[in-house]
Amino acid sequence: MNYAERALRTLSAGNRTLLRAEDETSLLQEMCRVIVELGRYRMAWVGFAEQDEGKTLRPVAHRGFEDGFFDIAHFTWAEGEGGPTAQAVRTGKPAVVQDIKTVAAPHLPIAITEAIDRGYGSVAAFPLLVEGRVAGNLTIFAAEPDAFNEQECALLGEMADDLGFGIGTLRMRARHREAEETIRHMAYFDTLTGLPNRTSLQQELTSAIEAVHAAHNPLALLIIKIGHFQEISDTLGYEEADLLVREMARRLSQLAGEGQSVARAGEDEFALALPNTSAEVAIRLAQRIMREVCDPVPLGPLTVDPHAYIGVAMFPGHGNTADAILRRAKIAAVQAKRTAAKFALYQGTADQECTRRLALMSDLRSAIDKNELLLYCQPKVSISSGEVCGAEALVRWQHAQHGMIATGEFIALAERAGLIMPLTRWVLETAFRQSHTWFEQGIRQPLSVNLSAQDLRDPHLVDRISSLFATWAMPPEMMQFELTESALMEDPVGALKTLQRLKALGVDLFIDDFGTGYSSLSYLQKLPVDSLKIDQSFVASMLTNAGSAVIVRSTVELGHNLGLGVVAEGVESEAQWDSLRALGCDTAQGHFVGFPIPTEQFVDWEAHCQWRHRPPAGDTTLATAH
Repeated sequence: MNYAERALRTLSAGNRTLLRAEDETSLLQEMCRVIVELGRYRMAWVGFAEQDEGKTLRPVAHRGFEDGFFDIAHFTWAEGEGGPTAQAVRTGKPAVVQDIKTVAAPHLPIAITEAIDRGYGSVAAFPLLVEGRVAGNLTIFAAEPDAFNEQECALLGEMADDLGFGIGTLRMRARHREAEETIRHMAYFDTLTGLPNRTSLQQELTSAIEAVHAAHNPLALLIIKIGHFQEISDTLGYEEADLLVREMARRLSQLAGEGQSVARAGEDEFALALPNTSAEVAIRLAQRIMREVCDPVPLGPLTVDPHAYIGVAMFPGHGNTADAILRRAKIAAVQAKRTAAKFALYQGTADQECTRRLALMSDLRSAIDKNELLLYCQPKVSISSGEVCGAEALVRWQHAQHGMIATGEFIALAERAGLIMPLTRWVLETAFRQSHTWFEQGIRQPLSVNLSAQDLRDPHLVDRISSLFATWAMPPEMMQFELTESALMEDPVGALKTLQRLKALGVDLFIDDFGTGYSSLSYLQKLPVDSLKIDQSFVASMLTNAGSAVIVRSTVELGHNLGLGVVAEGVESEAQWDSLRALGCDTAQGHFVGFPIPTEQFVDWEAHCQWRHRPPAGDTTLATAH
């Protein structure tokens, strides 16, 4: 027999097997079959070297005349094991026994006897090198002694190397598939609950909408929000909050049952899409969820009542796309908070208002960047003398499409959009420029600017104001700053430090809306402020409400006792003016004194106003304020 030709034929068939292999098990089995059936060897087997204490060789594939062979002994590659297979694994080199009958292995007499009985004449063992290390063996038995000459061993060794490379390639592919599956799972499933995530939900919802649309059927989407979730998380910690989320996910999945997929749509939100479901059925399910899913949940030492808010949106009634249905179901969940039932079917007005609000946020950012806002001012007048004694800077927004936007609305928009500090910067720069213009015109009236709680937290606020004084060479008495009592109370310690730095610039400071922020007298004494401004809500009702009258009188007395000036906001009538004068209030501001006007009109207003010529109280020739 031409052994080299046999080995070459086996190698060629083995290469074809490698090219067609799809998985490791079938590759090893097919390679053993090729060796025996095409190479006409007596038996072939592949083992993997375990790293256990006994250094086990674990057979994983075999072919040929081997019935019972792998039951005769424990195969090992441990030191002291003299067989060719163990030697090949230990050394990483081929080991050949040309005549099994001559093997001197007293510790394996059964194996030798079994090999002879099976007609094994010679054996060649080759190490399997997988990814740079010996992973196991390829052992081939021939019926004839002296079957494995040098050339045949070289060809079979090449086949063993190819097999090791093939195993490594298949394992690498398997790892890639596992990694891809892990990435895919992470992309489409929530790691905490194992539920489909928002991305998966949108895809499934899109497919479901297409299916029900083709069949002319409806679809309902429920968004279930966990109530007080942030409060629970802040109080008990993230781990307990995660336990709550997992428990709610379990309950919702159990209630939904087979064929209905619950998804985690947000940190505290779940979604349940219901194809071929009417609004009536969806509402009944929402009621059932409120009954069965919202039972108390034990979280550590506490038992938490997981309130839920459920919003329902319908296809096609509330939208034709997955994004539209999702968005409107979320809006409905927010609407549900204001209902006794805690679930709601989407109502369109809130969505329209939300769209308008988002558009206005974008427009406001643009208006700030492009200097399209307007600076107005409202005069302040000394009650005792009738002299104008300054003005408060007010920002206004004339929208190109919507006209003049209410101040309260766009200030709220600025807070939601994170635009308070950019808005304050615009007001500061514009107010300083305007105050400098007045100063150049001989107008010596201070202009006051409002600062918010967010502004007080800005570490660059005082430096920015100091730079503006340097830029415009303004005397500090020409600029004043107003801070609401509630803003000061958000961070009393930080606010005090900021006010001390502002006061060091030489400016006057006012506490605005005094009486609404619950500051203590001890804290008030520490503040380096010059005046209190009585909130307009108290001034407006001081003549009709005894409580408001007491607050106004007490504030005037308190301010004077602390050596502070007192300003009354919202003065709307002569009767209020006279009452404030009788109480000794220092300054008035409001529509009775003067409406807010564009700052460029202030000079003309002051020149023509009649407050400085105001007659004493009781004179019937009272002049009218412009």
